[in-house]
Parts: sequence; C-alpha cells; structure tokens
Amino acid sequence: MATTRESNLTTLYVELNRFGQNGEYERALKTANKILQNFPDEEKAFHCKVVCFIQLSRFHDGLKAIVNQPKLSGDLVFEKAYCQYRLNQPQEALKTINSVTQLSLKLKELKAQILYRLERYEECFDAYRDITKNTTDDYEDERETNLAAVVANLCLEGSNKDIPQLRDHTYELSYNSSCQLIGRKQYNEAEKKLKVSEKLCRESLEDDGTAEDEIEDELGIIKVQLAYCLHKQGREKEAQAIYTAALKQKPDDIGLVAIASNNMVVINKDQNVFDSKKKMKSATSEGLEHKLTSRQRKNIALNHCLLALYTNQGEQCQQLCEKLVSTYPDMAAEAALIRATQLAKDGKAKEAAVILDKESKHDEEKKLAMKLAAVQLLLAEGDRKEACRVLQNLGEATFKPGIVGALVTLYLADGSRDGASKVLKDAVDWYRKNKVSTGDLGTLWRQAADFHLRGGEPAVAAKSLEELLRINPGDKKTLAQLVIAYAQFEPAKAQALSKQLPPLDFTQNTDVDALETSNWMMGTKVIKKAAAKVEPSPGSKPGTPGDELIQKKKTKRKRKGKLPKNYDANTIPDPERWLPRHERSGYRKKKDRRNKDVGKGTQGAATGASDQYDITKMQTQQSKVSPNPNSPIQLETTGPRQQQRKVQQKKKKGGKR
Repeated sequence: MATTRESNLTTLYVELNRFGQNGEYERALKTANKILQNFPDEEKAFHCKVVCFIQLSRFHDGLKAIVNQPKLSGDLVFEKAYCQYRLNQPQEALKTINSVTQLSLKLKELKAQILYRLERYEECFDAYRDITKNTTDDYEDERETNLAAVVANLCLEGSNKDIPQLRDHTYELSYNSSCQLIGRKQYNEAEKKLKVSEKLCRESLEDDGTAEDEIEDELGIIKVQLAYCLHKQGREKEAQAIYTAALKQKPDDIGLVAIASNNMVVINKDQNVFDSKKKMKSATSEGLEHKLTSRQRKNIALNHCLLALYTNQGEQCQQLCEKLVSTYPDMAAEAALIRATQLAKDGKAKEAAVILDKESKHDEEKKLAMKLAAVQLLLAEGDRKEACRVLQNLGEATFKPGIVGALVTLYLADGSRDGASKVLKDAVDWYRKNKVSTGDLGTLWRQAADFHLRGGEPAVAAKSLEELLRINPGDKKTLAQLVIAYAQFEPAKAQALSKQLPPLDFTQNTDVDALETSNWMMGTKVIKKAAAKVEPSPGSKPGTPGDELIQKKKTKRKRKGKLPKNYDANTIPDPERWLPRHERSGYRKKKDRRNKDVGKGTQGAATGASDQYDITKMQTQQSKVSPNPNSPIQLETTGPRQQQRKVQQKKKKGGKR
C-alpha cells in the first residue's frame, strides 16, 4: 500500500512539473490540490499551489492560502510579500520582508521595488546600488533601468545625493535619462534625449516583429513626456497637438491618460472650459492612486481646484480646497490662496484677507506671499489702514526695502506724514542695530535722509547719511548733506566734518567772463541784453561801438523773379490780366436765344459783381488792427486742415485742352 501511494505521488508530481513547464497553471493548480488532498503535509505541492495563484494573478487567493496554512508556508516569505505588494499593500509587504534577518537576492529586489512604491527613493537608491554591485547575471539592464528611474525621481525632489552616470543605450535608459534632465529643468536637452529614445524604441520593437498598434502604445509615454518638455519651453501648440494625438490612441494605461488630460487642462487655463471639464474627469478617475506618484496626484487635485475657480463654481471650489487640505496638508497655503481668490471674486475681499492672514500663521515659508496677497485684496477694497497694519506685522520682513517703500507710500496717501516718518525711523534703527546686509541699501538710506531733511528732522536724517557714508566713504554729496544736517542741531560737529570737503578755488583756470555769459542760470534774452551793453573800446567815439563789436549785417539774397518769354518792358501790363476771360471788357458774349437779359458771370454771382473783383475799381481801405494790449486774444477754433487733392480735368477725345 505504501509503495502504491508513493508511486501515485510521484506520478502527480511529474504531471504537476509538466503543467508548470508548459505554462498550464490552471491544470497545475488542480494537480497541486489533488496532491494536498491525499498528502496534506506536502510543502512542495503547497508551494506550487501558491505559485500557480501568483501566475494566474489571483494574489488574494495566494495570500489567503499562505495565511491559512502557517505550517506549510513558513518559508514562503517572498511569495507572501509579493502578493501583498501586488494587492497594493506595500507597508505590510515591507514588514514581511523585514521579518527576515538574511535577505536573498530576490527579496532584496522586491524590497527595492516596495521602497520605490512607497516613494522612499533614497533608501531605494541604496538598495539598487548594493544589488548592482554584488550581482552579475542576465538582468543587469533591467536593474540599471530601475536605478535610472530612482535617480530621475531623486532629481525631481532636488536631492543632493551623489548620483552616478548611467548608460543610455536602450530606449528605457534613454527615457529615464531624459527624466533626470527634466528634474534639473534642462528641458531642451531632455527633448533631444526623448527623440533618441523614441527612435530606439521603434527600431527595437520593429526588429522584434511587434505590431504597429503595440508600438504606438509603447511610444505613448515617450511622446507625452516630449509634449511636457515642449510645454515647459513655451511651445504650447506643439505640446497640445501631441497630447491630443496620444489621447486619440486611447491607451490602456490610465495613468498616461490622466497625465495627458491634466496637462491639456493646464494649457487651456480659463479658455475652453467644457473641454477642460471632460479632461479633468479622466484625470481624477478611480484607480489612479496606485498608478501615479503622490506629487502627480497632488498637482492634479490642485488643478481641479483652479478649474473650479476659473468656471466660477464657488461652492465646489471651496469643497475641493477643503478636500485638498485634508488629503495633502502641505498644500494648505495654495488652497487658502485659491479660496481667497474665489471669495474676492464673490465680493468678499475682507473675508478672503482674514483667511490668508489666519493661514499665514501656520506656514512660515509662505507667510510673506500670503500676507502680501491679503494686502492686495485690502487695497482693492480701499482699506489702506488695515493694509498698513498687515504690512507692519510681518516681523523682520517689514524692514525689507520694498515693504518699507510700500508703507511710506500708503501713509503719505493717507496724509499721515508722521506714520511714514516712523516707518523710516524704525527701518534705519533696525538696520543699524542688526547690521543685516540685504543687497544695496543705498537707495533706502538716501530716501530716508531726504525725507527727514524735508520734514525738519535733521537728527534722524543724519543717521541715514552716516550709514550711507559708511557704504560710500568717498561720496562728497553725502558728506555735504551730512554737514548740512549737523549744522542744524550740532554746529561743532558740522564744522569739524566740513574740513573733509574739498576747497573751493575759483581763481585758477576759471574764465569769469565765460561764467557770466553762460546760460546755466540766465536765459538767452538776458545774455543778449548783457552783450548789447558792452563798454566801448578805448579811442573810439562816444556812442559808437568798438571795432570788436562791429557785426556785418547778414543780407538775405533775393532771387530774381521769372518773366514770360514774350515780356516787353516798354508796354504797360493789361490791368485785367488777373480776371477770368469771360469777365474782361473785350470778351464777346454769346447771344442767349431764350433770355437776352440774362448775363453770364461767375458761378453764383450776379451781373456786375465782377466790378468788385476788378483791381482797378477797388477802393483802398485802411484795415489796421488796433494795437491795444488789453483786447482779448482769439484762438483758432479749427485745427490743422488736411491738404486737399487738386482735381484734374480729363482730356476729351479730339477736343482742345
């Protein structure tokens, strides 16, 4: 009987081995169950059963079998952790692996994958470095590809870890290399790498005999990443065309669809909102939590809030912002800005300012940006006093030159010169006390000094001038201003300091006459009058100017007028030469058969009206204007007129011109 049982067991194992080698895992699973039914303690059969579950992607059944049979699954740590990993339980999978003291190669690789899923990239990087150094087999390219993916994420996070130079001889490695360049914001170089990756991918798959549809599916992720590079370079139309083409392919990867859809929403901004709504539904569909990184999901959630803001959906915008903060607490500042913007659009600027002011207390990094946003909203409502209060409660940031300038401007706009003076005093005292160097403060000192000098506060102005002189020791202008300031409240100090000013000597190399005749203070009319009163030279008669003042009168050369060719100087010109021919006395009028009494004159003029245009019959009249200076001056009411085109008469065929 024992021999028969052993022979049956051997036969079943042979059958199980054959099914496993042929990839017939359903039949292999049935055989493993037969063995376990007859021989419940067979660990190998149980192991084969779990492997069949994994090969059939029945991870839940495999994990359940391992948990229900602790005696038979004592050594199945890898299988248990793998099932947990595939069931999106990375934390439990990592605990299962960490329960083992000595990790095998496959457990190390699985741990590295789990760390990558948990976005613990620095630990993952160390794990892959250890595996690649201590392992030599046929999977080196795959491990190097995974390591390149980890490095790309480290670059995106701005890690300072020492990153090795990896190869890029395959399209996967070239793609990951481009992702590293994107993390360093080198988009132009990344674009070139992606084009190389696309070429390598097509050539590799075509050599393997892959169908065109499958090639396009594989190229989808490369093209979408290329579109992102173009988008970041400002080439939005090219990027949009690639995104649209990628979505038309209807890829099976929902993560790729979500990223392309989100980026399309970003390009649309506040335009084409109906298309953006459709795209946002694809970007926020279920099942993406395990396909996208937390950074990608966070950006999509933020864009969803912005889309609600653009479409004026106030309630939905507020709800989405609250959800964003609850899911990603580090996005509280961005959510507060969006909520405040929505409230401001709804006419609730003061409520928006309260939200920003409240949220700024919890985020020191973005405190200044949020406070300034609140100030902008308050100023839009015309509440300058509250805006000044917010700016003065910024801590050390209140003394930044830009904030000081804004406060001074606001106080002066409200007519509070004392408030502006106090702001400048506090800024000067703070910089003198802390000796903080925040770039060129010369403008601040100069403006503060001028302000206090004009306001009658020479002592305060002197402090600013002292700091300005300390920055530029050789500035004579500042030194002179400081002497003026000291002279008003401390004359002895002003006297001592004035000795550092350069001496004024006008006796050497100075032309007094040139200074007197120069127009740096006097006008040109005063100079001409002074020149006319020059004393005569010795020996000249009184009342006659000297020889050096004799000026030749410049006579303008007149041109001779042109005369007709048949001009005769002995004959008297015809007095009617300026009249039209039909108005001259010798013109023979044509008889009018209809009415003999009607004469022809100028158009619109009565008979005999030509006499008033006859120069020989016109009376000379005196039309001088009274030179009374008290008479009102009349200004022209019409502006400059446009030059009118002269109308030329067309020639008649066969007629005289």
